[in-house]
Amino acid sequence: MLSDAKRELLKRRLRGEQVSRRAWEPRPDGPLPLSFAQQRLWFLSQLEPGSTEYNLSMRVRWDGTPDVAALGAALSGVVARHEVLRTRLVAGADGVPHQVIDEPAPFPLPIVDVSDSTDPARAVRELAAADAQVPFDLSTGPLLRATLLRAGQGEHVLVVALHHVVFDEWSDSVFHRELMALYEAFRAGESDPLPPLEVQYADYAVWQRHWLQGDVLERQLSYWRDRLSGAAELDLPLDRPRPPLRSSAGATMGIHIPDDVADGLRELSRECGVSMFMTLLSAYAVLLGRHAGSDDVVVGTPVANRNRAETEGLIGFFVNTLVMRTDLSGDPSFREVLGRVRETALGAYAHQDVPFEQVVEALVSERDRSRTPLFQALFNYDFVEGGSFESGSGDDEVDAKFDLRLVLSDSGARLGAEFEYSTALFDAATVERLGGHLVTLLSGVAADADQRVGALPVLSAGERELLVGGSGVEGLGLPAVGGVHGLIAERAVAVPDALAVVAGGEALSYGGLMGRANRLAHYLRSVGVGSESVVALCLPRGVDMIVAIVGVWQAGGAYLPLDPEYPVERLGFMLRDSRATVLVGTEDLVDELPVGRLRTVVVDDAGFPRCWRGCPLPLPS
Repeated sequence: MLSDAKRELLKRRLRGEQVSRRAWEPRPDGPLPLSFAQQRLWFLSQLEPGSTEYNLSMRVRWDGTPDVAALGAALSGVVARHEVLRTRLVAGADGVPHQVIDEPAPFPLPIVDVSDSTDPARAVRELAAADAQVPFDLSTGPLLRATLLRAGQGEHVLVVALHHVVFDEWSDSVFHRELMALYEAFRAGESDPLPPLEVQYADYAVWQRHWLQGDVLERQLSYWRDRLSGAAELDLPLDRPRPPLRSSAGATMGIHIPDDVADGLRELSRECGVSMFMTLLSAYAVLLGRHAGSDDVVVGTPVANRNRAETEGLIGFFVNTLVMRTDLSGDPSFREVLGRVRETALGAYAHQDVPFEQVVEALVSERDRSRTPLFQALFNYDFVEGGSFESGSGDDEVDAKFDLRLVLSDSGARLGAEFEYSTALFDAATVERLGGHLVTLLSGVAADADQRVGALPVLSAGERELLVGGSGVEGLGLPAVGGVHGLIAERAVAVPDALAVVAGGEALSYGGLMGRANRLAHYLRSVGVGSESVVALCLPRGVDMIVAIVGVWQAGGAYLPLDPEYPVERLGFMLRDSRATVLVGTEDLVDELPVGRLRTVVVDDAGFPRCWRGCPLPLPS
């Protein structure tokens, strides 16, 4: 089986399109240009110096004791063979960056012994993670480093860190294959067995700059302008407000997809004449659309972008990103969605040569630094026959380049899945629940693809019971508890991950609601709130207002809501007449009020969260 990208490459070869061995452009006498993809990462590095968001890391395990001299020579050989691994990106006097290729030199391979650690395996993971967080300087290089870790007798791990500007996922297999071929040869006392490369990455960059311009570029850009005009942003419910500057802090969450469900999806794909990529992309679009309440879903997906045969054996940053827009309007059946996604994917493949950064420049007039342009969710599907997949535990910290990324690895026998998500936006419990919804949706699709997407199951059995089975008044059996907040507290204990509050783009579980409310209650108690106390609330309608109401109840006080739309004189009278002792509000609203000597709690003040987070989680006594 071939991936969609490889299948498209094969079709192009059969048609003789853009993969022929026609002459490459000669290198210019002056500076060597960057590829379009390199130029984008260089520009981002100027915006955020010292960022490690585009650092890549890999580990190669050695059973037995490696021949360190042969391994060092093999590394030096790979670096000497591929100019891109000896390349620096330097800005000229005019500010335009260009490639500088250094001469080959022995590549250093330090050795670190962690075998004396109480937990060598953990020490290896921590050192590899720390190394991945050391920034690269694109202008001084090198943009690759390696360390050999000794974890025990006969246990070694080669840790390699690189910058994405010289490496991509396809490069990974090239690197491993050539490293092992050179290592085995050098260890046996033989010479370099690899055939010389026909071209280098710099030749590709020169060719791309010459070819992708004028009518060729305009034809492809015209397709993307028409395809993406008016596309909606993905508005998923968030656990926290989106920060003004996008954070790269992220984590992963593994998802278990039963083998029988995966087999059913493969059978559906064969029946409908589509690839597994298209089937799974359709399901992902439906999942996102259901959660965002939108029938216009836009996600990105990477493609290898090695459309000339000579590039297949190169290491370098070739990968491109395609934007897939799925139309879910009219509540179609899932089978109909498959047809729509198939047409979308084929159209995207036919116009994949234009770099993503060129599409962004053509369509996005003003950048929003709080989110990625054009799409906020990514879809990764890889088919590796006979391969294995280990899902993340949910504790793995990563650099999240998007709000949400679904990674699927198909071995032909198993289908592994993992969410990578922004921890600035989502809690682990939210993403775990989303993973459960994905599995439920896939099960429903495999069972009956003719269901309307609006009728496909998404909720787990427990969630359905909560929403349906517990909705009848006669079945509630309301317990004798102390007020509404007592009922909420009981729900938080029984179903902490169940959805409690949804407001705009924010959502909060019962556990999250009670955790925040209890912290606020402790803080209010510390400033004198108790029985008979009145706490005025001047907050926008949303999650914070609900948290504040429950927090006041938990502290033993009574809340007085102040509508920010009321005249200031009216609000002032309400504060005086109620004899409120504390005012909770946002800075902009509190500043408008005649607070006098009233104790104020400004929830968006920089210092307040530190005080609040220092408070304990349990309910105040």
